[in-house]
Amino acid sequence: MVISSIVNGVAGNGGGNAKNITLSYVAWDSEIASTHVVKQVLEQKLGYQVNMLQVEAGPMWTGVATKSADALVAAWLPKTHASFYAKNKDQVEDLGANLEGTRLGLVVPEYMNITSIDDLRRSDIKNATKATIIGIEPGAGLMSAATKMLQDYQLTDWTLMEASSAAMATELQKAYSQQKPIVVTGWTPHWMFAKMKLKYLDDPKKSFGEDEQIHTIVRLGLQEDLPDAYQFLRQFKWTPEDMAQVMVRIQEGVEPDDAAKEWIDAHPETVEKWLAGIELK
Repeated sequence: MVISSIVNGVAGNGGGNAKNITLSYVAWDSEIASTHVVKQVLEQKLGYQVNMLQVEAGPMWTGVATKSADALVAAWLPKTHASFYAKNKDQVEDLGANLEGTRLGLVVPEYMNITSIDDLRRSDIKNATKATIIGIEPGAGLMSAATKMLQDYQLTDWTLMEASSAAMATELQKAYSQQKPIVVTGWTPHWMFAKMKLKYLDDPKKSFGEDEQIHTIVRLGLQEDLPDAYQFLRQFKWTPEDMAQVMVRIQEGVEPDDAAKEWIDAHPETVEKWLAGIELK
């Protein structure tokens, strides 16, 4: 993993008077939205040159732990990224939750006559969906939870298909437009819940865990090296509703940077709270 701004092994060092910072993130719609909002605040308000590093979940954590990235705002805890946190916790600093009220699970359209993961045993559901769950990237914590779910519910005749977050959403939209049955791995916040009438399948065995939080994680030494960025990242907090507004605009075809700028311009009071106590550029 090579970042052009790395100097002496520290991503945000940059040398001289340059203010460089590298943000690591996964290609989930939610994390694309949050990371671009953070990027725009760092650039517009604090004068940083922001490098964006899109990777899978494991490398995202490793990048911050090894200081090839400075921060991430995409850590799903305590369950989804539990293994990554356990592996890297001594090499990173957790600044706490930036968003509360997340959820993971299996998602289906509301028109499907199914309410629980247990119902996947029904022959009519298996036949209609070809006993296939449309998943996302293989390295995602959601996919690990889905694999565990198949074991917990003894769904040995079901297939968990690896895909990408974008491909999953595309397949869901296609099936939804034709009112066809489909089962996907899903999470909240996500724009698909604003665009379609969907529901989570009940998970009595708690394979996907309880509601989670999204945390901000930074490299050790960031507070000393980039104190204004550190303070902003520590104060960055928003809601699922906030995030959904950015996600929907991106899904509608607006570039992530432009969607982030729109949201920032429309929410000056929130941004002001994020920057409280910081001397702006």
